[in-house]
Amino acid sequence: MLEKLILRYILSSKENKQFKMARMHSRRKGKSGSKRPLKQVASWAPYKEKEVEKLVVKFAKAGKAPSEIGLVLRDTYGVQSVQALTYKKITTILDENKLLKALPEDLLSLIKKLIAIKQHQEKNRQDKTALRGMQLTDSKIMRLIKYYKRSGRLAEGWKLDRDKLKMYVG
Repeated sequence: MLEKLILRYILSSKENKQFKMARMHSRRKGKSGSKRPLKQVASWAPYKEKEVEKLVVKFAKAGKAPSEIGLVLRDTYGVQSVQALTYKKITTILDENKLLKALPEDLLSLIKKLIAIKQHQEKNRQDKTALRGMQLTDSKIMRLIKYYKRSGRLAEGWKLDRDKLKMYVG
């Protein structure tokens, strides 16, 4: 009897606690953010698994990034979640069809941001806010590189060449 009460107390205390992840650099905790759709496939889903995979491959061949493919499928085709429907992520589907780019999309976007900040910094040398933004972006890039090396997405010997940043985006 006592064990049941203790177990009930532990479970209820875990349910009531809401853990919030802090922002990367400001360390503030916020509630705002997008909500993911349910993991279940709706009965009204207009497409089947193979059709969605073909659409993903078609958009990848057209030059769209994985996030753009997800947006198009959600907004235009009514597919609420590719992963719930196909049991695979968009990047996994692209990897199976050998359409995955060498560098991950989030890393490329941060490199583009760093290029833009560097160009701004060359014109406006006294802009200390831009310098701080460049430092923060650089640390995000290094953190992502470390993660992708650990997960095997980037080769262990891969290094970011800061002199040839435009080459990566090219």
